Amino acid sequence: MSKQTLTTATGSPVADDDNSISVGERGSLTFDNHYTFEKLAHFNRERIPERVVHARGTGAYGQFTVSRSLTDYTIASFLQEVGQSTEVFVRFSTVGGGQDSSDYARDPRGFAIKFYTDQGNYDMVGNNTPVFFLRDAIKFPDFIHSQKKNPRTNLPDPAAMFEFWANHPQSLHQMTILMSDRGIPASYRHMHGFSSHTFSFWNSKGERVWFKWHFKSNQGIQTLTNEQAAVTSPIGAQQDLVEAIDAGDYPSWTAKVQMMTEAEAKTYAINPFDLTKVWPHADFPLIEVGQLELNRNVENYFAETEQACFAPSNLVPGIGASPDKMLQGRLLAYQDAHRYRVGANANQLPVNAAKCPVNHYQRDGAMAGMCPAHGAAAVQTSRVNYYPNDQINDGAPVPDPAVAEPPMPVLESAWVARHGLADDEDHYTQAGDLFRLMNDSQKDQLTTTIAGGLIHASESAQQRMLAQFAKADSDYAARIVSAMESMR
Repeated sequence: MSKQTLTTATGSPVADDDNSISVGERGSLTFDNHYTFEKLAHFNRERIPERVVHARGTGAYGQFTVSRSLTDYTIASFLQEVGQSTEVFVRFSTVGGGQDSSDYARDPRGFAIKFYTDQGNYDMVGNNTPVFFLRDAIKFPDFIHSQKKNPRTNLPDPAAMFEFWANHPQSLHQMTILMSDRGIPASYRHMHGFSSHTFSFWNSKGERVWFKWHFKSNQGIQTLTNEQAAVTSPIGAQQDLVEAIDAGDYPSWTAKVQMMTEAEAKTYAINPFDLTKVWPHADFPLIEVGQLELNRNVENYFAETEQACFAPSNLVPGIGASPDKMLQGRLLAYQDAHRYRVGANANQLPVNAAKCPVNHYQRDGAMAGMCPAHGAAAVQTSRVNYYPNDQINDGAPVPDPAVAEPPMPVLESAWVARHGLADDEDHYTQAGDLFRLMNDSQKDQLTTTIAGGLIHASESAQQRMLAQFAKADSDYAARIVSAMESMR
């Protein structure tokens, strides 16, 4: 293969990449060192703002293949035919730490999938747990602040974590999962993924059902204990995924959904849009719909994995949101985060760009480009940039009423207000049910881990937390008390 000439960013050949222009061998540099200046200036700008959450992650490309047609439930084009295949990009991540944190922190794991469908990109932005700590987005900033480092010492602050949980019993279910033996996945290949949120399918008749995604690891579940995590390479999960795919050991997940009719949602015993609760499988069984496989690593981590932008608002015809309050907040927050972190035109980057025609009237902004991505039509051109206009007969884009989502139901007695001020929800039954499913070893791991953090909290926070554990199961609280006493 012939050698390629080194060039500047604008394509001019470079004569020397080892020496700047100077006044004599030992003299100062001159101001016409434009190539040196280009290198230094670009280097200063090599990093974009770190994600506030999900900063440390790794990603890969693959395929989603349909094993059961969902045409009766949704018009989503990529879910219509058995054997139908859609390219995906998947990013896994820890949540609380920065880019330099460990892959093996006791932390939820992000599980985000970008489906490059023929009707636009669909993002499933979930976690490795079926529930979350909160059910209302207004509390998310406070929650993350409590889980991050102390603002004065910049050190981990378990007292703040447990104080937040003590004040928010709705967190008990997810906290039980986090502190259990599943709190530290051994690798990204050996964990499940969930949409956690409730979404909606709607079909050609305008009929809606609510649904949740479940991606079950075909590699099985593997986890680490606290002791194992402490002596494991902090880059181990990322290394494991890259090396497995490079070796042709492609990880895969079986995609399943739970579905609930609108009529069932109105009368079901729990709020189907409460992110802190699961839908019991006995009432809403898992239905297999496809296979997800990852089979290609990225070529450039920064350009692809770091600049990848996922948002639950990236929906396609046939898939909609739900009244889930946490989801409703994320519909705004994720796109806003990407515009700040990557830029207004982040969706023009190859990893984010749709692989179907893109036609809109958005113009300009930083990094605006005319180059088509993946063969799609160029967007930011000299064509008309407003709607309606008189050029629709010449190809200017127009809305398509055929893909309108059916009206979202609203309770007739609903009032616009801040609801939920009186917290009379049952936060304890599902956490207790999960505890009772565990064997003695799992219960000991769970309660010892909790005790190790709770012991640092204030006496008031300890008592409030112990009261929550007791409401879930008396043995749950008793084991934590015993573990704390042994640590004193």
